[in-house]
Amino acid sequence: MAHEQPGQTLQATALVHEAYLRLVDVEKVQHWNSRGHFFGAAAEAMRRILVENARRRRSLKRGGAYDRRLLDERQIVLPEPGAGVLALDEALTKLAQRHPKIADLVQLRFFCGVSIREAAKLIGVSSRTADDYWAYAKAWLLREIERDAG
Repeated sequence: MAHEQPGQTLQATALVHEAYLRLVDVEKVQHWNSRGHFFGAAAEAMRRILVENARRRRSLKRGGAYDRRLLDERQIVLPEPGAGVLALDEALTKLAQRHPKIADLVQLRFFCGVSIREAAKLIGVSSRTADDYWAYAKAWLLREIERDAG
């Protein structure tokens, strides 16, 4: 959430609460194989919530065609609400097709906020490999997002 643009209406506490409800409020009881499995599911749930929220805010029904402004006119919110989350989601989906383990690392780091060391344990790689994955992912995602924007 710290990486989100101003105007994001979903608070971190609300995001975690919604993710928790999606993980435990199901008809069939979930059994987690490991801590990594749970964190992976939590990261995926948070990603989906943020993407759904961004899409909802961009819809015409919710005023998506208008520039959103805070009450203080000196601060202007993104012209396209949630564009960053949607662009990241598209790029992350492409990355997952090519390098699923690297995409898992990004989801854990970005959506769950875990450290490199913790993410490495959760996906089953060394800290050094996770550092390499993280450097690669940042460069790859930036290039992909810029390519789609331009």
